[in-house]
Amino acid sequence: QLQVVESGGGSVQPGGSLRLSCAATGFTFDDYAIGWFRQAPGKEEREGVSCIDRGDGGTYYADSVKGRCTISKDNAKNTVYLEMSSLKPEDTGIYYCARSRRCSGSVPAYDYWGQGTQVTVSS
Repeated sequence: QLQVVESGGGSVQPGGSLRLSCAATGFTFDDYAIGWFRQAPGKEEREGVSCIDRGDGGTYYADSVKGRCTISKDNAKNTVYLEMSSLKPEDTGIYYCARSRRCSGSVPAYDYWGQGTQVTVSS
């Protein structure tokens, strides 16, 4: 069964860290890019956060998280990780991972999405 499943969200104080995981099953993992998006409270649109490409694993980051996030993948575990540090209240939201043929900031470019994991940054 094809699916992607996020985990690792939680509640942290400003300045804290979290590591999100995206576990994929049912497809050849390295044939696809995996992107992370987030949806802030009260907003309908999802914002691209980071992406790791298929093959050579090129990485991309939104300006809002550049320098604070690192995306990586473990092909043996079919898992992509998003390490987030120096978290800010504006990082709060539901974080989704999804697959695409190539990295893109466009939501429609991704065909399978997980259910999301909640990240809350608050003092």
